[in-house]
Amino acid sequence: MRKNNMSSIKQFLKVWNSLLLLLLLPMGVSAETIEVRFAYIGPENHDAELGAKQGLDEANLQGQFLNQKYDLDIINQDKINEHDFSKYIAVLTVLDTPSYLNLVDKLPGIPVFNLSNDDDDLRTACINNAFHIIPSAKMKSDAIAQWKQKHPESKAIAQAWHPDFVKFAARDLNKRYKKSHETGMDDYSWAGWAAIKLTSDTIARTKMTKPSEILNYLKTQLVFDGQKGDDMSFRETGQLRQPLLLVEDNKIVAEAPVRGVAKPPTLDSLGTLHCAK
Repeated sequence: MRKNNMSSIKQFLKVWNSLLLLLLLPMGVSAETIEVRFAYIGPENHDAELGAKQGLDEANLQGQFLNQKYDLDIINQDKINEHDFSKYIAVLTVLDTPSYLNLVDKLPGIPVFNLSNDDDDLRTACINNAFHIIPSAKMKSDAIAQWKQKHPESKAIAQAWHPDFVKFAARDLNKRYKKSHETGMDDYSWAGWAAIKLTSDTIARTKMTKPSEILNYLKTQLVFDGQKGDDMSFRETGQLRQPLLLVEDNKIVAEAPVRGVAKPPTLDSLGTLHCAK
């Protein structure tokens, strides 16, 4: 009971701090509206794109109080080489590994968010501007292995998100998303939402508007809740530390790290921590 109370208090404080951000920051901003642009590269109407649009709507709702306006450009993958990316604060992607590697090489000073590719090699390559919101394959396999130590017959899978997740204000996020898009939020749509959310929150707090500044902040200072109840941050691999949901027959049965099994019992028990030598 005490742990539940502490969790509730922690979540209340985070919500309260967000409200204070809205109330206090407008007093220090100028009348001039700051325009912030994101780019999305990937299949149109992909769940990750819908999630990004949800994040954009919420960023603009907050931005009304902060004189900030957010936009999202949808870019065809075939147009990458000829497109001017200099106007974007960050780029969100649903790309295969070769295409993603080509893009991060082309845009060394801009954060490039991976919303869909779980390739472990992308993480251990430790590319400076690569940020992986979606969990890696090893994070998911580690979560399943922890669970099976307690439940060896389980056929659970590991997911970043689930439309029935209700803790830590997840219920409200799921409701908002379903109201906007008439479908449930999944791993990809959560990743798209999270990429916009963590960037727009960073801009609201710091007033940074240069991609290089955002890139450095994300790598060194970001602490992000993402409606998952844990303080998430990026590893040196560019992977977002995060808890995962264990789902069996489309029902949430547990969360990972699994209590009593994970060693260490932290988010760093899931996935690779370091760069390839």
